[in-house]
Amino acid sequence: MEQKIIRQIKSLPKDAGIYKFYDNGNKLIYVGKAKNLKNRVSSYFSKAKFENGKTALMVSKIQDLDFTIVNTEMDALLLENSLIKEFQPRYNINLKDDKSFPLIKITNERFPRVFPIRNPIQDGSEYFGPYTSAKFMRVLLDLIKQLYPIRTCNLNLSEKNIAEAKFKVCLEYQIGNCLGPCENLQQEDNYLESIRQIKHLLKGNLIEVKKHLQSLLQKAVGDLQFEQAEEYKKRLEKLSVYQHKSTVVNERITDVDVFTFDQENVNLYMNMLSISNGMIVQSKNRKFKLSGIENEEVIGQAIIEMRGQLRSTNTRILLEKQTNWPLNKIECQVPKAGDKLKLIQIGRRNLNHFKYESVKQQEALDPELKAKRILSALKEDLNLKELPKHIECFDNSNLQGHQPISACVVFKDAKPSKKDYRYFNIKTVSGPNDFASMEEALYRRYSRLLVENSNLPQLVVIDGGKGQLSASYSALKRLNLNDKIQLIGIAKRLEEIYFPNDSIPAYLNKKSESLKLIQRLRDEAHRFGLKNHRNKRSKDFIKHELTQLPNIGEKTVSDLLKKFRSMKKVKEASEIELSNVIGSSKAKIIFYHYQQKK
Repeated sequence: MEQKIIRQIKSLPKDAGIYKFYDNGNKLIYVGKAKNLKNRVSSYFSKAKFENGKTALMVSKIQDLDFTIVNTEMDALLLENSLIKEFQPRYNINLKDDKSFPLIKITNERFPRVFPIRNPIQDGSEYFGPYTSAKFMRVLLDLIKQLYPIRTCNLNLSEKNIAEAKFKVCLEYQIGNCLGPCENLQQEDNYLESIRQIKHLLKGNLIEVKKHLQSLLQKAVGDLQFEQAEEYKKRLEKLSVYQHKSTVVNERITDVDVFTFDQENVNLYMNMLSISNGMIVQSKNRKFKLSGIENEEVIGQAIIEMRGQLRSTNTRILLEKQTNWPLNKIECQVPKAGDKLKLIQIGRRNLNHFKYESVKQQEALDPELKAKRILSALKEDLNLKELPKHIECFDNSNLQGHQPISACVVFKDAKPSKKDYRYFNIKTVSGPNDFASMEEALYRRYSRLLVENSNLPQLVVIDGGKGQLSASYSALKRLNLNDKIQLIGIAKRLEEIYFPNDSIPAYLNKKSESLKLIQRLRDEAHRFGLKNHRNKRSKDFIKHELTQLPNIGEKTVSDLLKKFRSMKKVKEASEIELSNVIGSSKAKIIFYHYQQKK
């Protein structure tokens, strides 16, 4: 690091502000914000290794730096945003895109107009928003149009032009969307009162708008202007419908921001709701990247940034969980019950949906992410020592102890590896003994893997409760694998998860991906075991039936099964088809045997 940079860092203040990095051509390459300039800038040069290669490359190009002190973190955010928009530094990615959210503009002129806009200009007009949902903005504009007829033309309605009768009313006047200020049919003070009520509406202050309309209604009734009174009544009804649809909790809850957030790996997912009179006037979701020193501060930074983007001036914040980040002059609260908690729950639902869609998009681009996420959750839920990339599941299948089969299915990276599936014809057990069958299957399976020096699974799932699990554990213990392979059992009744030498089961969330994966393993083992048990039963039945016929031995039956694959197809085969496999004399015996049974 050059001596110049070292001296500059030593002289940095510990105040909030923004910092700027320049390359050897004195070109601005990065703008950042910090609540403590000295600590934040120092962090770039104190790391031997960066998680992000882009950051390392940027630091290698820094030849000079500059900074600006501001009063608050919010001021730092706003200044950072404006500088990024203006200079487009190469290494800024979060805020330099030119995408902007729509706003509603109330013009600065004698008879103000109201319309949507994306790029505000400094012309003295008022702007409301930004609105992250264009649909919501259009709903507001439609409501304004229904409640307050205002002009849409861009005519210069100066006193002189109106007095000289330069303009004529247009179609908007004829259909009732405008009251004709261009011909002095609507007085300026009456028009400005409508604009004032529109501002209340855009701020979410519906109570004031309702009071104003009610007063106009009462006055019209008092003056016996019943047609006008009916019009005000209709406007009140439209406003009530809108309020009913928009109000989610007590309308007394006003001027408050609601934040919910989830941290997962290197991502922070956050939702913000801006509330006025119990109504959600703004909503926004964001995903932030976590890295290095910012991990402890990122929640607070994200709150400040989102409030800045939505231009929130609310002094109260509701949080799902507490953060230690200092938010100057802002009251923070973590609600435990009531209407405020309902707002948190609404934010949580929005956040969960946003997170789900974000993860879904990522996994569509990289399918391995899904497997890693599911296996990481399984590792955490079962408190495993390592990630269970290789899982095996066992299940028994028999008919009252006859033709016993033990099936083993293999999942690798949370997906079936069917080429590794195995089934075991139980040899040492007589009668219906699930425990002994399971022990035999596991012993044969893992003794063979040891002989072949093959990879062992990180997790083995047993379809059954404590009895099957204990028998399986005995098999692993005989092979000295009980400490190398994690063994669990899943009981069907309540989906309990059992661990060896632990009588108390664990219960996973019924909707968790961990339990769903275990259930999928169990169901696949059951399917595979049942399939092979039925095949074995069918073969044994055919052999038993056909070998009773003269001149028909096991070799003949085996040839038939190889060709036709099932008893049903053997029965349905013609004499010629049978003779092509086993010869005409044997074919005639089998063919007429089945003909007599029809």
